[in-house]
Amino acid sequence: MITRDQLIEVGHFNKAHGVNGEINAAMLIDVDLVPQLSCLVCDMDGIFVPFFVEGFRHKGVASLLLSIDGFNSERDVAALVGKDIFALKRDYDELVQDNAGDDGCGDELPLDYFIGFTMTDHDLRVGEIVDVDDATDNVLFVVRGDDGSTLTVPAVDDLIATVDLESQVIDMDLPEGLLTINI
Repeated sequence: MITRDQLIEVGHFNKAHGVNGEINAAMLIDVDLVPQLSCLVCDMDGIFVPFFVEGFRHKGVASLLLSIDGFNSERDVAALVGKDIFALKRDYDELVQDNAGDDGCGDELPLDYFIGFTMTDHDLRVGEIVDVDDATDNVLFVVRGDDGSTLTVPAVDDLIATVDLESQVIDMDLPEGLLTINI
């Protein structure tokens, strides 16, 4: 059974395209990585279900028209419209590792990718990233401290010093006093 902690959000299904079962997908990741994923996953009534891409066509920079195995009509894909798209985190991790350093691939990770990472500030442990709050334009990492407290830290490139994908540690360069504001 697939669980949420095994997944990373990679896009959103918008609407059916035509009558032959294609669906428009707005992607949060490089669209060229999508065909390399073993499957796409959606929450269908509380159960994470894998779907397999049969074909794709580019539609703009961040959108694809996807053909999904077993979906042959506009009516079939109606069940996917409006759903968030996830990938298996292990698949995405492998693609990021394989494509690290290539132009256009592996440079930008969706912030959900960092859920489960340990956050440090100048190598001192802050806690574990448990969520990403993107309800406003100021996106925040939600961090659970070792004492059970919850902290919020701006998720901005300027504050990220290093990211160690293998160890799952994100080291921040936080302004003095930022961590005590949350208390």
